[in-house]
Amino acid sequence: MSRSIDPVFLALPLAACADAGLSRARDLGASHADVRVVSLRTSGLHVRDARLEGSALDDDSGLAVRVLVDGCWGFAASDVVTVDTARLLAERAVSLARISAPLSITRVVLADEPVHVGSWVSDYVIDPFEVAESERVALLVERSARLLAHTAVSHVTSSLRAVKEQVFYADLAGTRTTQQRVRLQCDWTAVAVDEATGAFETMSTIAPPAGRGWEYLTGEARTVAGVTAWDWDAELATLPEQLAEKAAAPSVEPGKYDLVIDPTNLWLTIHESVGHATELDRALGYEANYAGTSFATPAKLGVLRYGSELMNVTGDRLTPHGLASVGWDDEGVEAQSWDLVHNGTLVGYQLDRAMAAEFGHPRSNGSAYADSAGHTAIQRMPNVSLLPAPDGPDLEGLIGGVEDGIFVVGDKSWSIDMQRFNFQFTGQRFYRIRAGRLAGQVKDVAYQATTTDFWGSMIAVGGPSTYLLGGAFNCGKGQPGQVAPVSHGCPAAVFESVNVLNSAQEGGR
Repeated sequence: MSRSIDPVFLALPLAACADAGLSRARDLGASHADVRVVSLRTSGLHVRDARLEGSALDDDSGLAVRVLVDGCWGFAASDVVTVDTARLLAERAVSLARISAPLSITRVVLADEPVHVGSWVSDYVIDPFEVAESERVALLVERSARLLAHTAVSHVTSSLRAVKEQVFYADLAGTRTTQQRVRLQCDWTAVAVDEATGAFETMSTIAPPAGRGWEYLTGEARTVAGVTAWDWDAELATLPEQLAEKAAAPSVEPGKYDLVIDPTNLWLTIHESVGHATELDRALGYEANYAGTSFATPAKLGVLRYGSELMNVTGDRLTPHGLASVGWDDEGVEAQSWDLVHNGTLVGYQLDRAMAAEFGHPRSNGSAYADSAGHTAIQRMPNVSLLPAPDGPDLEGLIGGVEDGIFVVGDKSWSIDMQRFNFQFTGQRFYRIRAGRLAGQVKDVAYQATTTDFWGSMIAVGGPSTYLLGGAFNCGKGQPGQVAPVSHGCPAAVFESVNVLNSAQEGGR
């Protein structure tokens, strides 16, 4: 098993399709043209109470041609990857660009990008698609059975999703790149049911999805850039007792609390209140229908106090095992890292090539992605991460500095407005902090704030030992809708005097 690009993908007529599509687009007057060939394999397994409930395997592949003609986009795609198809798609794309020209009030200009030629493969050891399905199912079943054996657990559900994505890109400027990445997401959820009352509580594993292979689930992972495998055995061993404690825990008293937020929860707050808010198309008002725009408008760049001076957030497509990490984006822009928030001030946005040019930037920061050949590339979120304090405290030190508060672990439900400003988040479990020590679980906690008030209340940031790369497979955006994988690294952090609601009183958990 090797980290090399699948020879089946390389056997496709990639170069010939690129030559045919690009030359035809150029002959028809395109100032820019790019060709993408995409192969996406997705596997999903679902187990309930240690029995296989469902298995799915999906293969999505195709060819896409995108052109600029007189400053207007044209796009066409097919599931047939041949030289003749490439020529036909180029003709259709140019025709669509010319049809749309009279309806377009602006003309697209692309920021320059150097020519790149090469290949890239993500950081994994074992291709999950080279592992027999029976072996994958057996792992889910065996670990589910462990949880079911505990008297506190009534039911267990588990799922495993694996994705292998391959992309060939070529454009008129001369860029030609081929890349392959693998990602995994796996979870177990235990349910405790009170047979007398019918009341129930749930507890899920908090292991994040990752740009890793099968080794992520079996403990065979190599350490890359200081990142090691998740200890699944340790988490599964403690989960039933955590669930039992949660079921018996008192409901939280609403009020103002200092919160110590674990990165297994904080990653999602970053995603919703910083990641989406710093997408430039939202800030410009272009992306409004799918989950709204952004309060962080361009007039506030370099001025807006996003948070306290401890807040430093970067965008990147380089982080090892990051779900948004690539060699090049879907416009041929090389992966890079940049600042979004520096010392609490908004200093950057996520850009594709067209928005970079419109916004006066000399270069895109590589934030374009299409989730299949059937969709055109749009601005999508890179890895967006809160940096740890180089000499910051460990988790015990953060908790020890809080007199009266709550420790929040794991993500669950959330809500945020269409401007990415007013929000509410819950979690998997919550511990009262009294005099710097954990004092047992409480439940029904939801924390509520505005984005700037919340990040402005951050009074302590953990050191590198508290840092974790979280994330999601399914960030949604666009019409037609697209989904993208994205990671968010962060340390644990302390937030002062945050409004805590009782989620049961607010309408149920």
